[in-house]
Amino acid sequence: MSSQEIVSPFVTSSYSGGGSANECVEVAYTADGGRAVRDSKDCAAGTQFHGAEAWGAFVAAVKDGRIRG
Repeated sequence: MSSQEIVSPFVTSSYSGGGSANECVEVAYTADGGRAVRDSKDCAAGTQFHGAEAWGAFVAAVKDGRIRG
């Protein structure tokens, strides 16, 4: 399996859909435990891949307030 192989369906973030811009981010698991992220309004624009360690650091930073939406 490739580390960029998507192994789960994309799901819409629970933080998406609010406000007038209606931002919609979708996330799926990858074979290496990382995440694939895409814009649900423009899937053809591409997918970003993040390894498990980077994704974990991102989530931790959001949870403790170092990154805000």
